[in-house]
Amino acid sequence: MSSSSQVSDVARFDVEHIGGIDSAQVDIPPGVTVLTGKNATNRTSFLQSIMGAMGSREVTLKGDADEGHIRLEFGGETYERTLARTGDAVKFSGDPFLEEPEVADLFAFLLETNEPRQSVARGDDLREIIMRPVDTTAIKEEISRLEAEKEEINEELATIENRKTDLPRLEQRRTELREQIEDKRDELAELEAEIDENSQNIEESRREQQKLESKLDELRETRSEIESIRRKIETQEESIASLKSERSELETEREELPSAPMGEHANLEDEIVRLREQRQSLSTEISDLQSLIQYNEERLEDDDYEVLQTLEDTSTSGEVTDKLLADDEEDLVCWTCGSTVDREQIEATVERLQSLRQEKVAELNDLKTELEDLKDQQSEAKRKQRRREQLDEKIDDIAAEIDRRTEQVESLKEQRQSLTETVETLESDVEDLESEDFEEILSLHTEANQLEFEIDRLESDLDEATEEIETIEGMLEDAEELRTEREELGDQLTDLRTKIDQIESQAVEEFNQHMDALLETLEYENLDRIWIERVERSVREGRRTVDRAMFELHIVRTTENGAAYEDTIDHLSESERKVTGLIFALAGYLVHDLHEVVPFMLLDSLEAIDADRIAALVDYFSDYAEYLVVALLPEDAQALDDDYHRITDI
Repeated sequence: MSSSSQVSDVARFDVEHIGGIDSAQVDIPPGVTVLTGKNATNRTSFLQSIMGAMGSREVTLKGDADEGHIRLEFGGETYERTLARTGDAVKFSGDPFLEEPEVADLFAFLLETNEPRQSVARGDDLREIIMRPVDTTAIKEEISRLEAEKEEINEELATIENRKTDLPRLEQRRTELREQIEDKRDELAELEAEIDENSQNIEESRREQQKLESKLDELRETRSEIESIRRKIETQEESIASLKSERSELETEREELPSAPMGEHANLEDEIVRLREQRQSLSTEISDLQSLIQYNEERLEDDDYEVLQTLEDTSTSGEVTDKLLADDEEDLVCWTCGSTVDREQIEATVERLQSLRQEKVAELNDLKTELEDLKDQQSEAKRKQRRREQLDEKIDDIAAEIDRRTEQVESLKEQRQSLTETVETLESDVEDLESEDFEEILSLHTEANQLEFEIDRLESDLDEATEEIETIEGMLEDAEELRTEREELGDQLTDLRTKIDQIESQAVEEFNQHMDALLETLEYENLDRIWIERVERSVREGRRTVDRAMFELHIVRTTENGAAYEDTIDHLSESERKVTGLIFALAGYLVHDLHEVVPFMLLDSLEAIDADRIAALVDYFSDYAEYLVVALLPEDAQALDDDYHRITDI
């Protein structure tokens, strides 16, 4: 890499009033950057600054400042974030690097309070953590849409297959009609030749003959018109019967659909709105609790005993907790009065705040489950209501079409009656014109007229058969394209249906693979293996019992006698728990492809791990993040590669 390229890859941070930082400008090059220093040297505060520039809200404003700023110059672009204090809350504004930083908070910003790290240490549901960024509702909706589309194609292909069986019959019918037309034309030609021969013998009666022929032509045309009308009537009556059958099927389907009052839909919507408001309120409380926890941890880290403000009761005022969970001992006083407070008491209070935050998180997860149930109910109710409305509209359309066709049939019958009367009149006129002299030729003309009428009818039948054959052949040409489209839809459905399983399986595989590799490198005594197993369990979700995949963490140790046995997370050393939590977060980082969208991975609070193992851990993680920023104490940083970029003053 050239020097100019290296300069362009450097990320420059300008920070004001974030955490414990007054003002700082820090350059982070690609690769590993080590923030080294004693406690209270703003290492964690700078990691928070990186998170803030990325878009995270897990950032604290300096205690004595009303506003803080983060500016990031990276990749030829500038990203800015502002934190402003508004009462007891902090408002975020600006244009961060990430539009949706939630996944990065989970799997890229691995500070002490990182949820995946904490979940491993507590033995929480690891599968829920991995799957949280996956929009399962959107996946289900897409599956429903694709299934409906595939069903339409199946119905269309079934129709084509049914029509395909008609082809041999229609082709045979067309051949027969062509032969019949040819025979009739030959017969007509012979008759016309005979008529011409007879006409030469009665030249003197030409005028009468022409008049008679005119009547005969008119009679033939009228009969042909009657036949045409008859066929139209049959076609319309068949259509009416088909429409009535379709209407009956639709009415049956409509009767089977429950009629849900609109008020019921409104109640569901009101309940969903209420739950969303509760979810927002809980999210705000959790965020406020996190800010408070981080603020006081920094104060403890800085040995700066500032005010630990009392908070109002959550259940009555909506604030985070009651007087910072005040200790039962009466001699605990506010830090601002100058009295000395035992540091262990403050740390215990912070731990209780962390426990309260986890309770709120669990409550939030239950609320999300209930909300998803209600949204499913609402979606199903709306679908049935839409289907009922569609059926009502289609039934009305069919009824209108039946009425229209019935009117056409009546009109056609009236025309047929009128033409029948005309035929009777013409037949009477022809009969009056007939005479013994013209009997033979009149008979020939009558026969010729009948042949022409039959030819017209046969040609009409031939046209219909040909048109139907062409229609079926066109449908057969479309069938191959429909099959290809159906196959593509099937592939998409398979991908969607297995997407969740694939993510779960990949997460398990990533964790187990990297855990095995690191344990071999770190050489923990009598710790053989730590691995995750994906299992199915019956659990309650709202008011339902469903089978759901879960992750079980297994720990295998070896006794001094060489016998293997399974241990629990509670018996892991703090160092072993820290490493396990970090590898679990790395698995989520890789499963959700964060290396493609989040350039920075952050590591903090590694003191429980010895220096040599920290060095091995940092080397391992550096292969997966473009920018790895690690906060370490000086004695731990000494074991790291000297080529790593180091920052000792912020």
